[in-house]
Amino acid sequence: MPRFSPDFLDELRARLRASDVIGRHLKLKKEGREYRGLSPFTSEKTPSFFVNDEKGRFFDFSSGKSGDIVGFLMETQNLSFPEAVSQLADLAGMEIPKDTPDDERREKVAKDIAGANVEAAKFYRAMLTRAEGREALAYLDRRGVSERARQVFGLGYAPGTRTALLDHLINHDFPLDLLVEAGLVIRPDDGGKPYDKFRDRVMFPILGRRGVIAFGGRALSKDVQAKYMNSPETPLFHKSATLYHYDRARKMQAETKKPLLVAEGYMDVIALWEAGLPAVAPLGTAITERQLEMLWRATDTPVMCLDGDRAGQAAAFRAIDRALPILKPGKSLNFAFLPEGQDPDDLIRAKGASAMEEIIEAARPMADVLWEHESETHPRTTPEQAAAFRRQLREKVKDIADPDVKHAYGDYFAVKLNELQGSGGGHADKRTFRGTGRSEWRGRPKGYSRGPMGSGFYRDQVMPSTALKSAMSAAKSAETATEAVLVLALANHPGLIAEHEDEVFTLEIADPGLSRVLGRILDAFTANPDLDSGAVASHLSGDEIALQTYSDWMADPRLSLLKFIKPGATAEFAEQGWLNALSKYRYHGDLEAEVADAAISAHQDAGQEKIWREAVSHRSRLVSEHKPDESQD
Repeated sequence: MPRFSPDFLDELRARLRASDVIGRHLKLKKEGREYRGLSPFTSEKTPSFFVNDEKGRFFDFSSGKSGDIVGFLMETQNLSFPEAVSQLADLAGMEIPKDTPDDERREKVAKDIAGANVEAAKFYRAMLTRAEGREALAYLDRRGVSERARQVFGLGYAPGTRTALLDHLINHDFPLDLLVEAGLVIRPDDGGKPYDKFRDRVMFPILGRRGVIAFGGRALSKDVQAKYMNSPETPLFHKSATLYHYDRARKMQAETKKPLLVAEGYMDVIALWEAGLPAVAPLGTAITERQLEMLWRATDTPVMCLDGDRAGQAAAFRAIDRALPILKPGKSLNFAFLPEGQDPDDLIRAKGASAMEEIIEAARPMADVLWEHESETHPRTTPEQAAAFRRQLREKVKDIADPDVKHAYGDYFAVKLNELQGSGGGHADKRTFRGTGRSEWRGRPKGYSRGPMGSGFYRDQVMPSTALKSAMSAAKSAETATEAVLVLALANHPGLIAEHEDEVFTLEIADPGLSRVLGRILDAFTANPDLDSGAVASHLSGDEIALQTYSDWMADPRLSLLKFIKPGATAEFAEQGWLNALSKYRYHGDLEAEVADAAISAHQDAGQEKIWREAVSHRSRLVSEHKPDESQD
């Protein structure tokens, strides 16, 4: 099989117009800068298939499929990649790169193995209908496998004798070395006589683009160590890149528009097919990245059908971990959990296809399953446990490579955390779960509307003097400026968030506008912990209020001389300035608690306003001494 360089493929695509290649197989009509025709993948009546020569690609709205001219031939003509490229090279008048001797040997071996597999499949099918296969046939009958299913899936039987297949294939002139390399025959290391790999098993041919590429076998005896057995890896068969029944299921899904199901075994796939449901199965291993890519080529959201027991849930989480790094916009997984101890075959035989369809309709999105798993396995009764839970969620988000999907998962988890806390929403509320927060008396932007006296304790129940109100207002203004310093430094130097995560996530900014800015910053960080100031700016640009608040404070004269908050400051300089500002901010919070205590006293005894006035005066004086200055310029 020739190896095609990127330069060769680029030249090939450049020489051929997509509309010319695809127009050889479909009737296309030019519409503006594109060509339009009926989909080759579905039975549509209104054309929704488009070809764009400038991009060299096609897009089919009815099935969601898209690709270049190579992909089109692979999809519609059932060609392998080398076969599609070779066909296009002939059209373009390009010479195919020469194979190396090793390439030629591998290709010849793969072709010979395919021939041996075809003959082996014929042999197994014949054995199923003979006396030797009586028990295997009875087993299939007990499992409800119809005669039509046996024919469509090519089911057979491997006799229990040691060399039945070996003798048959040798008599058909297949050399022993080839049969060993094909995984049909085992040659003992000790020099003993070769023997059949599959014995006394119901046989399931595994199909690929080149026909029968491998086999799976289900033991009939209860005494064998492995109930199911697959062919070994060969030049023709790669387990991690193969799904049982893939090509037929893909076509069935495109025609019926039913969800593409991922079952656990051969019998499940057959039972689902008999129920009119397209299904595939990995070959005895956890789903792989290459298998996920195959699924997503067929449909946007395949459904994993798993047992509802602990093993099934573990399989779901393994699939999620495998999928997260390769998620793309629009591509995901749904999960359908069956009653504990049942698989699709059991359920369909017991309750019919409708019972299975109900479970599929109730399939849950991957994000929901991931959230439920993490929230159930991470206790959150202490601040430390809550922090560990947050960190685990961020690690999951960090696994996602695609920036858009990563951002969407960050937003999703932020909303779920908000719901977990029973919050009413809003950016500040999104952060409530991210830290223990300050006391009931700290960070209230509208005064003492809540507190130890209960909801009946309102500001207007104690009437401070005009002078007292003025002093309180001045102090509040200075504290808001300190909040602005903290938030703007984080916006312009988001690396501070990862370095001081606990401090950042326990901030509760009183000013509504600044709180909104901080909420946007932390949303962006949750989606992408490695973000830079440009990413923060992009995130803020989607919120007019947050962006305006940021811009106004950046232009505020009180902050304009603080160089450490500016984007050009060094990381070390920004960190030093931010920590100093944080220290002042916390000090102000302690002073506010003192004022709150005095307020309670004044509420309980109107004659105690002097205590309150003195507390506020003391607070105002100290705040003015710690207002943002130019010491960090």
